[in-house]
Amino acid sequence: MLIDLRRCIGCHSCSVACKAENRVPLGVFRSWVKIIEKGKYPNITRHFLPSLCNQCDRPPCVINCPVQATWKQNDGIVIIDEHRCIGCKYCLASCPYNARYVNPLMPIVQKCYFCYHRVYAGLEPACVEVCPAKARIFGDLNNPEEEITKLISKNPFQTLKPEMGTYPQVYYIAGDADAMDPFAGRKEWM
Repeated sequence: MLIDLRRCIGCHSCSVACKAENRVPLGVFRSWVKIIEKGKYPNITRHFLPSLCNQCDRPPCVINCPVQATWKQNDGIVIIDEHRCIGCKYCLASCPYNARYVNPLMPIVQKCYFCYHRVYAGLEPACVEVCPAKARIFGDLNNPEEEITKLISKNPFQTLKPEMGTYPQVYYIAGDADAMDPFAGRKEWM
């Protein structure tokens, strides 16, 4: 997935669509938008950082799951088998992106999985489909004809916490350095 921060308007449509599509309970999120305000009055700017599971190429959550309830599929999507999860939270603790949560209605850990039920049906993830600014682009980076591949080849991009060695597969165009830390200002998240 690619998130073009030049286009993001911070409307939270992605978060709402994710909650509706995946029946995410109140108080937790699979996708959220972090808001950063910079400057001093009257010269203030707002920056938005849509956040979700980074579908890491080297996911520490997979390594640390003692019951193998989390795995990376051949297409790169990191999945949780909710019937195998015992709610131990090892995966939650090992995620450097804070992208997992404990479902308050049942004792299991959940996260974004790019709406794989939609992707396998030939649709885009719900957050991509509803974005009014078309800031989210989903596709196959191995296909040179895909929009995501063209945008990444023509624009500088960033990933979150590349120093962690997880090789995140969510890319950002025009990321603000202060906004790119998913732990800073958690109270500001939707």
